[in-house]
Amino acid sequence: IPGAQVSGFRCLAEVFAALGAESQKLTYPPAPQTEASAPVAKPAEIPSDMSDVAGQSQGRFALEIAAAGGHHMLLTGPPGSGKTMLAERLPSILPTLDNDAAMEVTAIRSLCSTGEHLSELVRQPPFEAPHHSASAPAILGGGSGIPRPGCVSKAHRGVLFLDEAPEFKRTVLDALRQPLESGTVTLDRSSASATYPARFQLILAANPCPCGMNVGTGTECTCAPRERRAYFGRLSGPLVDRIDVNVTVPKVSSTELAGGQVNESSAQIRERVMAARQAQRERLEPYGLKTNAEMNGKILRGPLRLDAKLTGELNAAVDRGTLTARGYDRVLRIAWTLADLEGAAYPSREHLDVALFLRQQGQLK
Repeated sequence: IPGAQVSGFRCLAEVFAALGAESQKLTYPPAPQTEASAPVAKPAEIPSDMSDVAGQSQGRFALEIAAAGGHHMLLTGPPGSGKTMLAERLPSILPTLDNDAAMEVTAIRSLCSTGEHLSELVRQPPFEAPHHSASAPAILGGGSGIPRPGCVSKAHRGVLFLDEAPEFKRTVLDALRQPLESGTVTLDRSSASATYPARFQLILAANPCPCGMNVGTGTECTCAPRERRAYFGRLSGPLVDRIDVNVTVPKVSSTELAGGQVNESSAQIRERVMAARQAQRERLEPYGLKTNAEMNGKILRGPLRLDAKLTGELNAAVDRGTLTARGYDRVLRIAWTLADLEGAAYPSREHLDVALFLRQQGQLK
């Protein structure tokens, strides 16, 4: 509550004294006797930073775009190329939560905590990375009695990272489609029903094939063409169509691993992300939105409609069948984010070309 002054009291007598009662007429209980205990030293945690990532300039660029606009992203590449490292560092470049988002995240954390003591609002965006063997109730929520929040709600206003995404059950992956669109998840049980917020940023990571050696590794792939199609085909078309940014993460070279190139830190990237987010808030405030990823077709083809000369290539891609109607809107969202990162008032033709490339690169169509 903005402007509120909070005072703590040990007993009711202290409350009366603070309200002006005569102290000699008040009876105070004896102070509780507590045994002093030596503080337990916690191991120092080394924060994850974008400067730790060797090479991967395109992956870092795509991650910055995803952070700035709140876009969902798919990382495809061989094992050991750095997909997980990139995804785990996304929270380090995200802005801290505002008051409303912090209240929502803290409430969910309190509901899900098992004895965890929360003394202040959670300001850092949450990061959930369930194992690929997780069940649908673990991801969406469930349990006996009143359904409990799952990973999609624990990741609210933060990141849900699914590593080795094709290894997840098809039913679990397809169940994510509804929360991605609505930002909520409703759990119905025979005894109770509950609706929890679930507006998260989805990051998927996948190998190009079961053995992972299909593209750019220098190692011969041992998978048959049918196996490769079946493996990546576990990500259904409707789910993949909801992903904004797709990027191929190639194998890191020995030169990049040896060092010599100083990459930007998370703090430097976060400054640009925060500036882009501020531009989005100012532009989308009349519509009650905060990020480009929340814009719908009515806004993109209405008040924020771009000149037809700029969208000619997008229109041609739709006519060829290589871009869906949902994909059309998502390319426009990415283009607006690129413009915000560069401080431009409107997307340019170059922004649209880059956005279309990020949408259609690799496996994503």
